[in-house]
Amino acid sequence: MRAVVLALTVALVVPEFALDKTYVYKYEALLLGGLPHEGLARAGIKVNSKVLLSAVTENTFLMKLMDPLLHEYAGIWPKDPFVPATKLTSALAAQLQIPIKFEYANGVVGKVFAPAGVSPTVMNLQRGILNILQLNLKKTQNIYELQEAGVQGVCRTHYVINEDPKANHIIVTKSKDLSHCQEKIIKDIGLAYTERCAECTERDKSLIETATYNYIMKPAAAGVLIAEATVEEVHQFSPLNEIHGAAMMEAKQTLAFVEIEKTPVVPIKADYLARGSLQYEFATEILQTPIQLMKISDAPAQIIEILKHLVANNVAMVHDDAPLKFVQLIQLLRFATLENIEAIWAQFKDKPVYRRWLLDALPAVGTPVIVKLLKEKFLAGELTIPEFIQALVVALQMVTADLETIQLTASLALHEKIATIPALREVVMLGYGSMIAKHCVAVPTCPAELLGPIHEIAAEAISKNDIPEITLALKVLGNAGHPASLKPIMKLLPGLRTAATSLPLRIQVDAILALRNIAKKEPKLVQPVDLQLVLDRALHPEVRMVACIVLFETKPSVALISSLAGALKLETNMHVASFAYSHIKSLTRITAPDMAAVAGAANVAIKLMSPKLDRLSLRFCRALQLDFYHTPLMVGAAGSAYMINDAATILPRAVVAKARAYLAGAAADVLEIGVRTEGLQEALLQSPAADESVDRITKIKRTLRALANWKALPTNQPLASAYIKLFGQEVAFVNVDKTVIEEAIPIVTGPKPRELLKAALKALQEGIALQYAKPLLMAEVRRILPTAIGVPMELSLYTAAVAVASVNVQATITPPLPEEIETMTLEQLKKTDVQLQAEARPSVALQTFAVMGVNTALIQAAVMAKGKIRTIAPGKVAARADILKGNYKVEALPVEVPEHIADVSFETLAVVRNIEDPTAERIVPLVPELSLQNSQTSYSSEMPPEAPVRAAAPFHKTLCLAVPYIEIKGCIEVHSHNAAFIRNDPLFYIIGQHSARSVVLPLAEGPAVERLELEVQVGPRAAERLLKQISLIDEETPEGKAFLLKLREILETEDKNVRVSSESSSSSRIISSSSSSSMSSSRMTEVRTWDTATVMEPFRKFHKDRYMAPHGASKAVSSGSTASSFEKIQKQAKFLGNAVPPVFAVIARAVRVDHKLLGYQLAAYFDKPNARVQLVVSSIAENDNLKICADGAVLSKHKVTARVAWGPECQQYAVIAKAEAGVLGEFPAARLEVEWERLPIIVTTYAKKLSKHIPMAAFKAGFKLERVSNADKEIELTAALPSQRSLNVIARIPEMTLSRMDIPLPIAVPINPDGTLSIQIDEDILSWIQKHIKEE
Repeated sequence: MRAVVLALTVALVVPEFALDKTYVYKYEALLLGGLPHEGLARAGIKVNSKVLLSAVTENTFLMKLMDPLLHEYAGIWPKDPFVPATKLTSALAAQLQIPIKFEYANGVVGKVFAPAGVSPTVMNLQRGILNILQLNLKKTQNIYELQEAGVQGVCRTHYVINEDPKANHIIVTKSKDLSHCQEKIIKDIGLAYTERCAECTERDKSLIETATYNYIMKPAAAGVLIAEATVEEVHQFSPLNEIHGAAMMEAKQTLAFVEIEKTPVVPIKADYLARGSLQYEFATEILQTPIQLMKISDAPAQIIEILKHLVANNVAMVHDDAPLKFVQLIQLLRFATLENIEAIWAQFKDKPVYRRWLLDALPAVGTPVIVKLLKEKFLAGELTIPEFIQALVVALQMVTADLETIQLTASLALHEKIATIPALREVVMLGYGSMIAKHCVAVPTCPAELLGPIHEIAAEAISKNDIPEITLALKVLGNAGHPASLKPIMKLLPGLRTAATSLPLRIQVDAILALRNIAKKEPKLVQPVDLQLVLDRALHPEVRMVACIVLFETKPSVALISSLAGALKLETNMHVASFAYSHIKSLTRITAPDMAAVAGAANVAIKLMSPKLDRLSLRFCRALQLDFYHTPLMVGAAGSAYMINDAATILPRAVVAKARAYLAGAAADVLEIGVRTEGLQEALLQSPAADESVDRITKIKRTLRALANWKALPTNQPLASAYIKLFGQEVAFVNVDKTVIEEAIPIVTGPKPRELLKAALKALQEGIALQYAKPLLMAEVRRILPTAIGVPMELSLYTAAVAVASVNVQATITPPLPEEIETMTLEQLKKTDVQLQAEARPSVALQTFAVMGVNTALIQAAVMAKGKIRTIAPGKVAARADILKGNYKVEALPVEVPEHIADVSFETLAVVRNIEDPTAERIVPLVPELSLQNSQTSYSSEMPPEAPVRAAAPFHKTLCLAVPYIEIKGCIEVHSHNAAFIRNDPLFYIIGQHSARSVVLPLAEGPAVERLELEVQVGPRAAERLLKQISLIDEETPEGKAFLLKLREILETEDKNVRVSSESSSSSRIISSSSSSSMSSSRMTEVRTWDTATVMEPFRKFHKDRYMAPHGASKAVSSGSTASSFEKIQKQAKFLGNAVPPVFAVIARAVRVDHKLLGYQLAAYFDKPNARVQLVVSSIAENDNLKICADGAVLSKHKVTARVAWGPECQQYAVIAKAEAGVLGEFPAARLEVEWERLPIIVTTYAKKLSKHIPMAAFKAGFKLERVSNADKEIELTAALPSQRSLNVIARIPEMTLSRMDIPLPIAVPINPDGTLSIQIDEDILSWIQKHIKEE
């Protein structure tokens, strides 16, 4: 027998089934999802059955299932049992027991046949069994690899064949790498605009898929018999790095031989139709959301029921489950036919609330039926243009991009009614390009003929020199991103075709930008074109810089970037050189994995370029890229900003900003906004402002004059344009030209705005009551892939939100406004008293679901993470404006507050449910609160294997904060329970149950608050409105001296207590200080300090005539004179309220039922002769003398001084600030001094802690640090201008002086060396502008 086995090993005979026999096998399939740790919940299904195999002909076989039984599982693994799904088994029994026919030759399964009565779901279960029989056995090799067809597609498969002479059988092992498939069966929804970040998953993968098949084969009379086959398949997914834990879908199959029977399998009396091959075929799971299982018996009736529920329960505030109901509505609409939806629309189109809900839900359905419906209703006049545009933009992005939908969109774009509305046509055309892009993602071999209509439009537009049409065609081609468009686009690129040089600059720029999506697919095709454009000095600088942007998005190699850097060494245009240098330099700091090679190349290239380019100011063009990527969590974000300037004008030519995100091995350009002022720039360049020989101020004058004369600008080109991109697709753009301005001016200044104002005021006086609801499906991202047992598993993320606002507004205007508002004079307006009362209850509910598990129309078994957010923020205010009296008041009135104003929850669950028994749904928390864990699943090294580990107790805490005066308290209740007791990793902290609730409650004790008031009184009546007389204590009076003596005693006691506590804490730090001395000494070597101060020239003040003071003037003299003059002014009147009335008063208070005064008041006083301002804030509560006093004066054109004091009678703490202009050496300078008499302990404590970090921060910022004995209670900051583009800074703080010289400035500061300004700012700026516009 050993010889027989050896012979079989060398020339293995494939499994065969005799014609006159029926082979009986026992079959069991199991699919479980969850975390691979015992004691946590899992969800799954199990199938048990007998399998009968019988040959009809040599290559045709029948397979029949006998006694099938389905089980469900949602429980704690492994202690909870599977539960038989009896009702579901009964419903499917007839289908499951229908024999199917299949072709089988040489171990390979061919075509599959079944009657029409076998549903796709049952057919896929049968394929899961046939998949076990798939064996590509070679007769001459024992170990080999090939691409093998299976349920999941054609994937890499590795075979190993071994013999077991003792057991007299052969062992065949095959393993499948499901991540490397030549043809993979997979369905992605919502991922068309994302890019796979291969570098992000090079080391750590978010999704790992593998399967192992083991066969025991025994010799038989007819050949080889499969005695037993076992399959183990694993799908492991984590949004984070998998080393931190991952969720897992585990599939197991067992097929064990039982016996051979003589009774053959008989097919049923029905036509056996071809049902494809072994490969899985998608059924209704594409339309089925995994977060709920709905039995759809009458779709129209169910749609109407949910629609009525949403309308009725989202009026005053949002319903808790409104987002889930909205998702249900979308799911039902996906199952409905066009006739069903048309009937529902006809029923509700005249009901505004229902109409809005339908128009929000229909675009999210994402089926071709909806696009067809929207088209028909718009052409029939049942949709307004804004409604149609809003719905169409969403629908075109959500719809499945198949050939039918693409043709439908094309017919929409070419329709004559839509062609007459430019904005609408642009939306449809851009959507057509996006549709092709999505289709090409799903079908990589998408034909170039799909772009034929756009290529024809572009060719015709070029022949007619139709610039707007060329622009639109380029944007559509840019959205499509098909490599076949490269040739038509290149005809419009400058330098490559002579015809393109005659086209406007904006067309050349749009043509280059249209290459971006092509570059993502075929970078090697785009790179030579872009490089040629960047290096062509004959082209416009903006064209070259835009080409530079596209070039770096192609992720060029080291050689290409080095070639560019070498060429730019000889660049004569400083804008191009600055832009390229800043772009390359910013790339050196990129940390995202997909840009790592580019960052390395940029580090090499930057060394080849001149470092002088780094010192160019911001008036030159710049590129900036910043990013953050966290490898352990596989998440990141990146931002890019590009600014293209022009030396001739003050406006930038273009500004572009882009945001990019990374998550779980995928990347996407989330948002991009661009603004260009090309037409305006060209108009300005033709004006005298473009003269390079004049200074910048003259350029500004001429530019303002050119803008004022906008009517003289050309009509045939846009003055400015803007666009917005979402996920790399341009969704909207706008051109502003002279015609738009001419059309807009009559709209703004004509009679219509006045009519709208009249209607609004009338409605306000009559009262406005609004209820508005806005639902939104924010995310629907799905990946559906088959498992070995023929059941689909799904990874999905859903986020839906509903916002509801209820607003009531009532206005009273006394006296009533005249009928003709435009005749109203300023004097009449001043005599008007306006009262307004408004109440609003905005509320938002958001629900998000992340699901991993089985999703079919019959059964769902999954692990799910569910998050909910609900916020309600009610408010009621009353406002009054008495213009004549100068009185303005706002009141916050009591309003009914819900139990929780904010409620956030997150939980992870295991869920199983089937369509036949909805009431038997089982939901189990993924982390049970009282679970016992086996230590082998956690820290086996710390405990013996038999020692159980009890789950940590849930965390529960309530934090409350009382708000003074208002008599309310806010509380946050936090509850958390996770699985961190298993592993100390991020994923295990996330799973579990977490919630936080916020509540606002009245305090139990104390009188209730009626309202909150904020009142402003301007003018002579300000003193009358003050609720408490303001006075400041006079230090010279006996009462003042007694008060100060008592306050000094309190402060001395406080200081003594502080010194005692600081001495005890310092003694405790002696040990730690000595132990860290070596660390401190090593750190000090990094920060260079100087123990001797550098001799610095003194700061000298300006004279009143703005010229420099004599060199003998010293800081001490100027400072002393400043202080003495301010003190002299204060001695004239310490409190201005004794001499002048307040200019205005502000009172903020809480009005209580007991009429006790609580709150604060502010009074402002102005002493015009001394240019002095005084602000006093005081408490209006009885026996509360807390005050804040701010006193400031303008001592001259160069000096300003202010003193801020606070505490009882403004005597406890004080800070003095002085700002002065002067010279430092020979350079104009400014100095700011801050001195303090006394500060709160908390301020000084944190200041001392902060001062320890100053040396290192100064070193990193390039400052020189000197250890000197400066004043203990003074900070001085001096800034000088050696030139209009550089700055010297000197900062003196206690114990050290910081300085840095020649800091480059991005813009020129218009200050002359004598301290005068280059522009006159002492006259009214508007008159200055008008004066210079009229000049020349």
